[in-house]
Amino acid sequence: MKLSAFGEKFTSHSGILSLMDDLGNALADGKDMIMMGGGNPAHIPEVEAVFRQRLQKITDSQTEFTRLVGTYDPPQGEKDFVREMASYLNRQFGWKLTERNIALTNGSQSAFFMIFNMFAGSYGDGSHKRIQLPLAPEYIGYSDAGLSHDFFAANKPDIEHLDQHVFKYRVDFQELVVDDSIGAICVSRPTNPTGNVLTDQEIERLDGLALQHDIPMIIDGAYGTPFPKLIFTQATPVWNENTILCLSLSKLGLPAARTGIVIANEEVIRALSGINAIMNLAPNSTGSLLALDMIRDDSINTLCENVIRPYYQEKAEFAVNILKQRLGDSVPWHVHKPEGAMFLWLWFEGLPVSSLELYERLKARNVLVVSGHYFFPGIDDDWPHKHECLRLTYTRDHAAVEKGLSILVEEVLKLYDA
Repeated sequence: MKLSAFGEKFTSHSGILSLMDDLGNALADGKDMIMMGGGNPAHIPEVEAVFRQRLQKITDSQTEFTRLVGTYDPPQGEKDFVREMASYLNRQFGWKLTERNIALTNGSQSAFFMIFNMFAGSYGDGSHKRIQLPLAPEYIGYSDAGLSHDFFAANKPDIEHLDQHVFKYRVDFQELVVDDSIGAICVSRPTNPTGNVLTDQEIERLDGLALQHDIPMIIDGAYGTPFPKLIFTQATPVWNENTILCLSLSKLGLPAARTGIVIANEEVIRALSGINAIMNLAPNSTGSLLALDMIRDDSINTLCENVIRPYYQEKAEFAVNILKQRLGDSVPWHVHKPEGAMFLWLWFEGLPVSSLELYERLKARNVLVVSGHYFFPGIDDDWPHKHECLRLTYTRDHAAVEKGLSILVEEVLKLYDA
């Protein structure tokens, strides 16, 4: 069977495919695998109870049930939810949005596929443009979203050591070059995989660069504000006519509902809605209808601030403390300051093997993490740092996280002692 260039690209090996295959196979095998690899949100009983009650209310109403399963939404998304979302954001931040500034997609992944390919790749005038990632490591799911080659430009970060074992990545503006070859700038905030939160000053400077070059500033807020608020430090939400802000209901607790939310100027929203119609006819209604009431009455804020954020912040602190206790000063290890999201990013300086081999060793012991080398789209040189890092998720119960980290420490110590 011969495949087109598109077919070859999207059937070849990719980091996100490897990750999702590992997760699915581990769950299907029935092994006692300690899942510290994926980004599936934790199953928080108080959160699931809220959505269960809302689902019951929908199924008890024939009209609501028909809206949920029996009616196509417009390509822009469920109309009540879009309108209420605009009102909610205006109340929270004083923005001047209307329903024409918001579109829904079948998950953030599909949103980024559409948005990236709107602004990067081949242009009608024969030019080729790329997405600029001001700081890598960045989200694994971006890497293979482009329909053409040479799709990303990325910069290595400044590494600031906060103490012997904690560091923070910062944008290296001296090395950041934005020119006519760039179609858009994109950052995630908080960053998956590192838990880094770009400062307000960094965001302001990047926004200025985007405005200067008349290109969009894309902010991936899947873990950020206004929901699910998995930010453990200060960060001001930002939007203007040049910003494309992408939110999600997944980390709120609805990953299976596949609901992405895009806030942008009307021109971008019209274009995105048109692509939605071609690719999907319409986004699904499940997530928007389950979350509609809590957007309308602002109760989503209470859920995020009093339940979701404290839950993850406590788990992050627990995991870091375990690492400090078990590793001590025995090897040159570092953890990125956990400022948000649901991951720890570990850096084993001078790791005797590649992070991919360490991943395989851990997988053989039923601990699933993700090798850091997948998270550097646009950095093509063999920078050793790329092969010294791991991403792990701390969302499991304390006993599972402690066991997984203990096995990780054992394997790392073996490598440095060999």
